[in-house]
Amino acid sequence: MKASAFVYPWDVNGDPAAPSWIAGLGVRQVTLASAYHSTRALTPRHPRHRVVTAEYAAVLYPMGSRWAGRELRPHPAGDWAPGDAYGEAAAALADAGLEAHTWVVLAHNSRLGAEHPETSVVNAYGDRYPWAPCIARPATRAYLVDLAVEAAVRPGAQGTELESLGWYGLAHLHAHDKTAGVGLGDAGQYLMSLCFCADCRAGYDGVGLDPDALAAAVRSALGPVWRGAAASDGGWAGVEKLLGEARAAGTRAWRDGVARGLQESVVAAVRGAAPAGFQVLLHADPVSYHCGANAGVDPGHVLGVADGVVVPCTGGAGAVVPFAEQGVAGAVVAANLTVVSGMGGRPDTLRADVAAARALGANELRLYHAGLASDADLDAVRGVVGGL
Repeated sequence: MKASAFVYPWDVNGDPAAPSWIAGLGVRQVTLASAYHSTRALTPRHPRHRVVTAEYAAVLYPMGSRWAGRELRPHPAGDWAPGDAYGEAAAALADAGLEAHTWVVLAHNSRLGAEHPETSVVNAYGDRYPWAPCIARPATRAYLVDLAVEAAVRPGAQGTELESLGWYGLAHLHAHDKTAGVGLGDAGQYLMSLCFCADCRAGYDGVGLDPDALAAAVRSALGPVWRGAAASDGGWAGVEKLLGEARAAGTRAWRDGVARGLQESVVAAVRGAAPAGFQVLLHADPVSYHCGANAGVDPGHVLGVADGVVVPCTGGAGAVVPFAEQGVAGAVVAANLTVVSGMGGRPDTLRADVAAARALGANELRLYHAGLASDADLDAVRGVVGGL
């Protein structure tokens, strides 16, 4: 069972010992960030620093000429990942015998939304989500396709893992987040993630929904929730209960179509730029209306587009089942398990968790996150992965 560990370039660069201890975990591959959102990260073993602050979403390599004169463009990293930080780390890891795959964050970018507010998701109340680019906007889609190609196909990379290749919504995991005061549930999260920018309004109209009436229906459905009523539960049935079956179906038809089209365009463009045998995986959730870093997808569709998926499995591996049930020969279904105990991971149960994921159909393993984990966490990982 092939295993890969997530790593940032700043975990490796400036630390001559890093490639050796990462290889010593027993993994064959590293999933190395090449385009990443803002974050604040510990580096518990690095000889030069303990905290790295990535102030904004950035590419971690020198940008190419394709961005010259374009309004929407990525930004190079600051001093947390200067120059070709990705390339430097990838070369050091390759020297230790590790296969490098790029880790590319796409539709999650607060700086893009701050500099270009028109790119952002707009909810039914008119609030913009600067961290969430609306993937229905043509200019945003063109930006995401080109970013994916450039960030994914780096020299020496043998594959890529594309994160947030779909709709992003209310949930953000933002620093100092204060949005949990009212329990929205799955249905409320969906309603608060519906976009009402000009392109989405036109899209709703195209599937027979009046966008003004739809926005009013969303606000009306959420009114009791803001006043303290329990949010509807029950997954999609809860959305239908709040919004009505016809309206719910119309929004999902529009949004699912937009996401599928973007996924097809991005994967095709990456494959067109990549060498033969380059592997393309998506971080994915098997429920198509879900938003976030693990983009909601239709399992049958996505496995006909990409080479496979990376599926969140911390707390239970049930999400791998809809992908494994497709029976697509050669498709990667990688179980992503958090191994940082301070971030909700359970490295002490990793052996059992891997066995459970494998029994449900997972055929690869992802470990989040080698650079963030303590020595004790990594000792637990080493004992399991070495035997896979």
